[in-house]
Amino acid sequence: MSEREPYLRIVRGDATAEEIAALVAALAVRSAPEAKAVPRVNNWRNPAHRMRGALPRGTGAWRAAFMPGHR
Repeated sequence: MSEREPYLRIVRGDATAEEIAALVAALAVRSAPEAKAVPRVNNWRNPAHRMRGALPRGTGAWRAAFMPGHR
């Protein structure tokens, strides 16, 4: 086998260059290895979650501190 055989051969019909390109792209996607899933970070023990945000200042600050959304 000195001559290399084609990897893809169209048996019937007349495919355009765009159709052949779409077929080759689809086959390339199917043969590509799957990407590994990124492990989900578990932050439930993160000490930053215990830190309190800044308290509101100015007129109506006491209300805003205890009733978020009311200004």
